[in-house]
Amino acid sequence: MERKALIDMLNRDLTDEHAAVVRYLIHSYQEGEDTPVGAGLLSRCREEMWHMHWLGMIIGELGGEPDFSIGPYPFDPTSRETMLQSYIQYEGNLIPHYNAEAEKVDDPHIRRVLRREAWESAVHALRFQRLIEKLSPEERNALPEGDHEMPASFVEKLQDELLKKYTEMLQHIRTSWVFQNENTAGWQIMDQAMEKMKHLAIFAEALAEDGAALNFKAGSINMSRAIGEAFQRAIADLQTGGERYRTLQKDKELLKHSGIVLKMDLAVQQIDYQKEEITDWMKK
Repeated sequence: MERKALIDMLNRDLTDEHAAVVRYLIHSYQEGEDTPVGAGLLSRCREEMWHMHWLGMIIGELGGEPDFSIGPYPFDPTSRETMLQSYIQYEGNLIPHYNAEAEKVDDPHIRRVLRREAWESAVHALRFQRLIEKLSPEERNALPEGDHEMPASFVEKLQDELLKKYTEMLQHIRTSWVFQNENTAGWQIMDQAMEKMKHLAIFAEALAEDGAALNFKAGSINMSRAIGEAFQRAIADLQTGGERYRTLQKDKELLKHSGIVLKMDLAVQQIDYQKEEITDWMKK
C-alpha cells in the first residue's frame, strides 16, 4: 500500500477510535465514575485511547498529519440497554474491518496493531454484553439523570472550559505524535496531555452530574512542524488557561461547589508546573 493511502486509511480509523473514546467518556461521566457502569465505561474508554495512540504514533512516524475529527458513532439513547447494545454492534463491526485492513498492509508492526485492534474490539463487545447482564431490569430500562440545579450561565462557563481543555489536550497529543523522534519531547508532552484530561474531567463531571449535555467539539489545532513553535503555543495556552482558572476560582457559583473548588486549586498548581517544565525544555 502506498504511503498516502496508508495514512488516509489509518486516519479514518483514528476518527472512529476517537468517536468511541468520546462516546464512552460522555456516558461514563453521566453514570458517575464511582458506579459499576461508569467504571466499566471508563475502562473501555482508556483502552480506546490506546487504540487512538497506536494509530496516531504510526501516522506521525510516517510523516502524516493526524486527523482529530470525530467519526460517526450511531447509538440508541432510549435506555442503558439500547445504548450498550449499540456499543456491542459498533465494536463488532470493527472486528472484520481491522482484520481486512491488516491483510492490505506489508509492514509487520502496523499489521499486528490492526489485528490487535480487531481482537480487543471483540473483547470490548463481550464486556459490554456482560455489563448489560449485570444490570437489573430497572437499570436496563432507565437512563442516567442529573439534578439540573446549576444556573444556565454557569453551565455555559463550564462548557466553554471543557472545550478549551479538550482542544489543549488534543494539541498536546498531536505534538507528541508528530515530534516523537525529537529525543524525549514527544513523551514529555504526552504526560501533560494526560494531565489535561484530568482538568477536562473537572468540568465534564460537574456538567454530567447536573444533567447537562456534554459537547466535545475541539477548536483549531496548530499544525506547525517546528517543535519550538509547538512549545511556544503550549506555553501561551497554559498562560491564558491559568488566568481563566484563577478568575473562575472567584466565581460565586463555583464557590458553592466544594468538590470543584478543591480540584481547581490543584489544577492551577499543575498548570504553573506544566508551564515551567515546557519553558525549561525550550532552554535546552
